[in-house]
Amino acid sequence: MRQFLFIAASSLALAACGMDGAEDDTDTNTASAETRSAPDQGYETYSDDNYADSMASNDDASDTSGNSDAQIEDPEDRPVMQAQVVLDRIGFGPGVIDGKMGMSTENALTGFQEANDLEVTGKLDEKTKSALAEWDRIPATRVVTIPASWGDIEFKEIPEDTAKKAEMENLGYTSLDEKLAERFHTTVEVLRQLNPNGRPAGASDTDQSNTNDAEADAPPTKRPGDGYFRAGQQIRVPNIGGDAIEPGAITDKGWQQTLAALGVGSDQPEVDRIVVSKSEDTLKAYQGDKLVAMFTVSSGSSQFPLPIGEWDILGEAYNPPYSYDPEVLGEGEGETFQLPPGPNGPVGVVWIDLSKEHYGIHGTPEPETIGRAQSSGCVRLTNWDAARLARMVSPSTQVIFEA
Repeated sequence: MRQFLFIAASSLALAACGMDGAEDDTDTNTASAETRSAPDQGYETYSDDNYADSMASNDDASDTSGNSDAQIEDPEDRPVMQAQVVLDRIGFGPGVIDGKMGMSTENALTGFQEANDLEVTGKLDEKTKSALAEWDRIPATRVVTIPASWGDIEFKEIPEDTAKKAEMENLGYTSLDEKLAERFHTTVEVLRQLNPNGRPAGASDTDQSNTNDAEADAPPTKRPGDGYFRAGQQIRVPNIGGDAIEPGAITDKGWQQTLAALGVGSDQPEVDRIVVSKSEDTLKAYQGDKLVAMFTVSSGSSQFPLPIGEWDILGEAYNPPYSYDPEVLGEGEGETFQLPPGPNGPVGVVWIDLSKEHYGIHGTPEPETIGRAQSSGCVRLTNWDAARLARMVSPSTQVIFEA
C-alpha cells in the first residue's frame, strides 16, 4: 500500500465542474480538512486494531465473536445482491447495491470477466458464477447495530437555494437513513426492504432487533432527521466488506473518519494507469497490464465534453468546499457562492485534480445517477468509489480519457 502525501494545488480551479478557485484550506494535509470532515460522523471504532466504524464487516463473527448480530439468518436467497457485494469487495464496483441487474452491475461483471480471462458478457452466467464461487461463503447481507452515537448527530435538510446552502457549515447527510444508505453502498428503499417493519428480515418476535425499548414492538415513525431507522437499532444491510482501516494508514483523522463513514478500507491496490471510457461509462484501473478495479462513471456532456487525451494527477483534496459560479457553469452571469464541504456537496467527499486545467475526478451527492446522467465535464463516481480510487492513485498514475 502506498505511503505518500499529496501536496494539493493551492487553487484547485475547476471551471467545467464549478469548483473554481477553492481556498488554500482544501489542501489534503491541512488541519482544517480534519475539522471540516469530522463533525457529523458519529464515529465509533470497530476495535483497537481496526479504525473502521463499529459496523465493519467481520466474516468470522459467527464463529468467534459471539455477537448476536450474526445470529439472525436471512430468510431469502439474494444471488444478485450476493454477487454485487462480492464484486464491490474485490474492486469491481456495481454502483448502488440493490439486488437487481442493471448497467453498473453489468459493467462490474464485465470488468471481473476481463480480469479473469472469461468471456466478456456482462452477465451472471455459469462460468462467471463458477469463478465467483470462491466467495460463496460471503452472504449477501449481514445484521448490524446502528451506533448509539449516531443518535447525537444533528441532521439538517439542505435548501435548494444556493445562497442558503452557502450559509451552512457543512453539506452533510440529511437523515440517519441517508447516512446508513451511503455507509452500505445502497439506497434507503433497499434498506427498508431488508428491514420490514423496522426489523431485520428473518427476525422473530423474540429477537432484540430494535433496541429502542418501548418502541421496539412498533414500526419506526417518521421524525425530522431520523426517518425510518434509529440509533441503537439492529438492521439488515448489504454485506459490503473490504472496510478495515489499519491504524496509522490514514494520517488525516477527518479523512479516516470519512472513509469509515463510507465503508472504504485503507488497503487498496496501487495502480499505474486509469482509463476512462466515455462510450462505456467506465473507469478501469491497472497494475501494469492487469485490470484490478473498475467503476461506472458519469463523464462529460455536450456543453462540457470529456477532454480526450492523457493527463497527470496533481493532487487530492479531501472533503473540499465548492465555488459555485453560474457563468463558469454555463448558466449566465450571477452571484458566486462558496459552498461548504460535505458528502452532499456538488463534488462529494474528494477531488482528484488533473493536469487538464479545470478538470478532475470526484464524488457525488446522488449515487443513483452515476452512468445515467451527464456531468459538467469531469469524471464523477459514487462517493465510496471516488474515495476508494483516491487510495489507489498517486502523482505517478497515468490518466487516459477515451471516447
